[in-house]
Amino acid sequence: MLKVSNTEEIVFTPELITKFNEIVARYPEGKQKSALLPILHLAQAEYGWVSTPVMDKVAEFLDLKPIEVYEVATFYTMFFLKPQGKYVLEVCRTGPCCLVGAEKIMKYIEQKLEVKEGEVTPDGLFSWRGVECLAACGMGPVLQIGPEYTFYENLTEAKVDELIDGLRLKTAEKAQII
Repeated sequence: MLKVSNTEEIVFTPELITKFNEIVARYPEGKQKSALLPILHLAQAEYGWVSTPVMDKVAEFLDLKPIEVYEVATFYTMFFLKPQGKYVLEVCRTGPCCLVGAEKIMKYIEQKLEVKEGEVTPDGLFSWRGVECLAACGMGPVLQIGPEYTFYENLTEAKVDELIDGLRLKTAEKAQII
């Protein structure tokens, strides 16, 4: 994943352009706007978030007005409009999960990571947020961890510790290999 600021010039790689073209080709000529969601997903995967320059470059690629891209990116919560941690912990905060402890889990994550919702840990590894229904109401509290969006059910503080510590270890091991 490339790091990008909100002010730098964006140049999509040839590989990314190839993927974009494959997506646009799925739609009838003149309907390239239909490719906007999957292209924004790819751009976010490349840069970690969809900065204004990234959205502007997507608009240019699809021959859209920048506002058309902004409207979509700001509407859907799966698009990050500011930098996130390498791992994004998303806790379901709807009624059924809250009834079985989601709010307690969110407070615990805030304490464990020492960052408020939407912030990034100093090491850049984690950010967290409450999200709408993750469709596992019978297994709450529920958490998904991006960028792979692995799903975890029946959360406890001990399970949260295990998940976070495991991700830290995985990252440290990967750093040693490189």
